[in-house]
Amino acid sequence: MQRIPCVLMRGGTSKGPFFHAWDLPSNIVERDEMLIALMGSGHELEIDGIGGGSPQTSKVAIISPSLHPDADVDYLFVQVMVAERRVDTAPNCGNMLCAVGPFAIEQGLVKGNDGQTLVRIRNLNTGTFVNSLVQTPGGIVRYEGRTAIDGVPGTAAPVHLTFLDAVGSKTGSLFPTGQSQQVIDGVPVTCIDMAMPMMIVDARHLGLEGSESPAQLDADAKLLKRLEALRLKAGRAMGLGDVSDMVIPKPVVVSAPRFDGTLQVRYFMPHSCHRALAITGAIGLATACVSPGTVIGDLLGEQALTLREVRLEHPSGAIDIALSRSGADGQTLQASVVRTARRLFSGFVYAPSTRRLAG
Repeated sequence: MQRIPCVLMRGGTSKGPFFHAWDLPSNIVERDEMLIALMGSGHELEIDGIGGGSPQTSKVAIISPSLHPDADVDYLFVQVMVAERRVDTAPNCGNMLCAVGPFAIEQGLVKGNDGQTLVRIRNLNTGTFVNSLVQTPGGIVRYEGRTAIDGVPGTAAPVHLTFLDAVGSKTGSLFPTGQSQQVIDGVPVTCIDMAMPMMIVDARHLGLEGSESPAQLDADAKLLKRLEALRLKAGRAMGLGDVSDMVIPKPVVVSAPRFDGTLQVRYFMPHSCHRALAITGAIGLATACVSPGTVIGDLLGEQALTLREVRLEHPSGAIDIALSRSGADGQTLQASVVRTARRLFSGFVYAPSTRRLAG
């Protein structure tokens, strides 16, 4: 058995182990096999590992000091599949991201300041940069606070995340197909790449109301098959090639808000519906709200183009995104969000050097 130091953390509405890169194999194949083994991937309950049997709780963060002058730490996100023995490092995860700052400070990678500490993070999956502002009275990370986020019980200290350069995270372009909207198999879609490559579809074009629960959507085999067929074609149109073994682009179903939000969303990961909403997905959806010609623009009308704040309703509540412009021309779009995090335990996780799964 191999003993690996780790810290289990909740980041936003996700949860998973955080590792120092130097504690894992440098060989990528060996590293991924180790992560599969210690998470228990390949079983729907991940019963022989520390994974939680859900995409939201089968995530890994790998942290290292950054050599880039604009970052303090590098963060590699690994999505470990639950029922399949495989991992995906193509996307970023904004929920796990909000725990990177507290982890980096507590592990001595960034010195805590009295009051608040800014942690500059480079995401290795996408090459993007994020500023994380962490509460650190007396230079020590504070987790207790009064900030509540939907999808997580109770309250905690706020972690402010600002995505600095999330446009074209994987494709190099906000609209990688060259259009803000196109038709795939008779369905109007928007393919956008802002923090996360996504395919956005109006619920009405799928025969949905948009307020269906994740359980209802996951049980609709016909819908899931149709979404996957659209996703595969959208992936090729976005220049991502064959995405059948990738979790990007993410399919997102949108509809008019039910309550006081800007938009109602159902976010897929990509083959099951998220119980809340990915932060990276929220950043892209907020951007689509203020971009002319998108599926969301058609749904909301031109008044959405001037929004500075976007409230996205999801199955567990809502997420608020603040939008701002920067740069000499004032055209560089930046998005900020407030989340919470918590340290759950620290110690060692054990993984066999070889792995044989049966049944």
